[in-house]
Amino acid sequence: MKTKIKFANKDKTQFFNVLKERVDNYFIESNISQHANGTMVFKTFVMLSLYFVPLALIYTQGFSLAGLWLCSAVMGLGLAGIGMSVMHDANHDAYSANPKINKLIALSLTFVGGDNRNWKTQHNVLHHTYTNIHGHDRDIDNKVIMRFSPDGKYKKIQRFQVLYVFFFYAIMSLYWTTAKDIVQFIEFSKGGQHRDSKAQKAISLMKILFWKAIYFTYIIVLPVTLLHIPLGYVLLGFLTLHVIAGLILSIVFQLAHVVENTVFPTPDAKGNIDSEWAIHQLQTTADFARNNWLITFYVGGLNYQAIHHLFPRICHVHYPKIAPIVAETAKEFGVPYIYNESFGSAFMSHMRIIHQLGRDELKPSVILNSMG
Repeated sequence: MKTKIKFANKDKTQFFNVLKERVDNYFIESNISQHANGTMVFKTFVMLSLYFVPLALIYTQGFSLAGLWLCSAVMGLGLAGIGMSVMHDANHDAYSANPKINKLIALSLTFVGGDNRNWKTQHNVLHHTYTNIHGHDRDIDNKVIMRFSPDGKYKKIQRFQVLYVFFFYAIMSLYWTTAKDIVQFIEFSKGGQHRDSKAQKAISLMKILFWKAIYFTYIIVLPVTLLHIPLGYVLLGFLTLHVIAGLILSIVFQLAHVVENTVFPTPDAKGNIDSEWAIHQLQTTADFARNNWLITFYVGGLNYQAIHHLFPRICHVHYPKIAPIVAETAKEFGVPYIYNESFGSAFMSHMRIIHQLGRDELKPSVILNSMG
């Protein structure tokens, strides 16, 4: 049984109390909602269109291999956009104050092959609570022969991970769609995260399988049987879609947590973390490329990941205005606010960390000391 993680008292420094009051005042003084606005609605339309319009064209136009491949590539951009910009806010209850609207928008994940409940457990509960804590934040657990944390078990093959990392990033979405939800359902059921009766578990599993069947029917079966598109063409399009989505989703996420200056805290024997939760989030999370409007638009504000971790129930379209408040308050309290100016600098920082982890050169104490 895992040791329960305990953060320092949130009132220890008053940092988050002061920060939350200032952010709340911003919305009050601006007389705006913390949820979606017209920009977010437009973005939702764009991201859903990137996925479903090319799909509709495949069904209606009878494309050649080149046309099918191009439509699939655009769908990959749309799938990543839905994941970062649309379902993400809805599953954090940030899209709307109305729970029914959040559930409706979250269905976008269901229609593109994912399961909302598993995603919420891994992301909202485990990742957001225990960010970068090995054995608790599953996003940094070792993946096959990949190592994302200095606390992860080291294998000699990992000295080459900087060379093969993108292969695993590329298949992330494919694995998620085909097997991950089933694997996670079993793990979360055994681990106690999903506390259902046997009957409820059976129903939940049937729902996952039902929606997977719907997804694979419209993405593979119908194009082959109804449109008579060669199976090889369809599979090439399917792989293209998921390789593009997997690369984008993996890289954007990693640039927020597995970069230089972020920490990978090791709790003591009793599970204690020396920082309060809000400070822990800023120690383990980095922002990047805040001034790049296209990146900010496309990745759903996940280049403002530190802001998102502190205020996950605020729609990401507001993060650019909140970021200066967080930066100022962090400076005032002597709390780190980690920022890489560009996508390129964040990417290179990630690659250096991957290289160091692969050579077992990075230790938890070294990273912690780098924060002073």
